[in-house]
Amino acid sequence: MSIAQNIERITAQLPHGVRLVAVSKFHPVEKIMEAYGAGQRIFGENRAQELAAKAPQLPTDIEWHFIGHLQKNKVRMITPWASTIQSIDSVELLELVNKEAARVNRHVNVLLQLHVAKEQTKSGFTVEEVLKAADEGAFNDLSHVTIAGVMAMATFTSDMDQVASEFELVHDTFLTLRDKHFAGDPHFKEISMGMSDDWHIAVQHGASLVRIGTDIFGAREY
Repeated sequence: MSIAQNIERITAQLPHGVRLVAVSKFHPVEKIMEAYGAGQRIFGENRAQELAAKAPQLPTDIEWHFIGHLQKNKVRMITPWASTIQSIDSVELLELVNKEAARVNRHVNVLLQLHVAKEQTKSGFTVEEVLKAADEGAFNDLSHVTIAGVMAMATFTSDMDQVASEFELVHDTFLTLRDKHFAGDPHFKEISMGMSDDWHIAVQHGASLVRIGTDIFGAREY
């Protein structure tokens, strides 16, 4: 199947209100333009240098989501391009993004990354940490950042019951944050979870954004 056919196939399966983030990391601008020609407008990159190199070459109505681990020394590199940073894994990083967005007079949406997987290598707030930060007011008074929801990755496993339980924990945590700390905030509405192997399960547990790469673009080219 072509990239355009893959996008059509996936989007036809997504429930109303669930948006597709086409994960274009490691794929060239030509493939991104092929997806763009099929109507795709949201793309995800996980390396700062790659996003900063690709974005100036591509149409300005693309909505870039940064989805990888973000080092503090790379925040300045992506702030001019990213409309959403999905991988906010600490209060310090959040404050730095707010500072850099103010410096370039931009407003950036962010998602709080939750660590629910069994692998210790994955980043993010634990559920306890994110709720404690919220209780302490760490997510208030951000002039150039809007907290739009949460993001998570499930454990890399063939046990889909475990994946489902992790996605359910993400959904429950989102609801707790929304109802207690973001009540009445129309912007706090996104749950980004689910990739090529598990997005069907993610959607069943409340995902509003799914991040799919391989099923759209095929194997990585470099």
